[in-house]
Amino acid sequence: MTAQPRLSIGLPVYNGEEYLAESLDALLGQTYEDFELVISDNASTDGTEDICRTYAAQDARIRYLRLPRNVGATPNHNRVFAECRGELFKWASHDDLYARDLLRCCVQALDERPDVILAHADQAVIDGDGQVKVPYEYTLATDSPHPPERFRSMLFEPGGDDFYGVIRADVLRRVKPMDSYHHADRTFVAEIALHGRFHQVPELLYFRRDHPTRAERANPSKRSRCVNLDPRRAGPLHPTPRLLAEYLWGFASAIRRAPLSPADRRACYRHLAAWMTSRVRPGAGERVEDRAPVDPAGLTVSVDAVVAGREGREGREGREGGQA
Repeated sequence: MTAQPRLSIGLPVYNGEEYLAESLDALLGQTYEDFELVISDNASTDGTEDICRTYAAQDARIRYLRLPRNVGATPNHNRVFAECRGELFKWASHDDLYARDLLRCCVQALDERPDVILAHADQAVIDGDGQVKVPYEYTLATDSPHPPERFRSMLFEPGGDDFYGVIRADVLRRVKPMDSYHHADRTFVAEIALHGRFHQVPELLYFRRDHPTRAERANPSKRSRCVNLDPRRAGPLHPTPRLLAEYLWGFASAIRRAPLSPADRRACYRHLAAWMTSRVRPGAGERVEDRAPVDPAGLTVSVDAVVAGREGREGREGREGGQA
């Protein structure tokens, strides 16, 4: 790592002891090494702190920060970005896995395409044991040179985990920080897409873990998910209708803030109006890991073969858990 790392990785975590070490091994074993890893521990009450301090003592690229109280997942996600020093930034989840070349491929894609502001890679959803559960084909038109087309695709097409891509930090500073209403991460990524094109590396390099304690599973209702994102949402001033209204307004305000031509802005508003009246479309806005599991028999890639650190972890001592 250089004195000023080129890439900052922000990892917010709360009670993530079950999968944290495995995820850290995968990040620290990347073939691209010029990064810092900022871990913000949201006052965990399990063994998360011990794991983080052990790894920080072994690798100078890690900065471990611990909050005195649980502020919720959204403020913690925003905090790790505020702490970053690199020109590039990536959020990481404590329970996901990463192929050894993920960072290298994403950084290379950004270097080769100056007009691209976010790079990510193909993914598969894995279960708690690391077995492939849902292979996923990326179909969003986020590589379009036309902002309204990128926006339309993100409204109407299913899935995508671009939130976890490698992003140009200067663009992130120009968008409104992520909020904590229902699906606020979707409006957040949609606003990023209004600033520039994304690139999808056509290699299976990212593995999103689905397990019973993942935030969406542990908090099945819209209200409970939002309280998990920010405890201040627990009060009577934040009923579900308000959370849904904020979701819709989040898209509208993203269009208003984005650097668009008048014609593109009008086109984005038309797409939003059409989306609001067509929510009966099956799968609209659906996350890939929220779908029913499919038979992965046709997927020949071995997670063990591509994820970093599996062997090294045995020699060591020893999405924010419930909040990712």
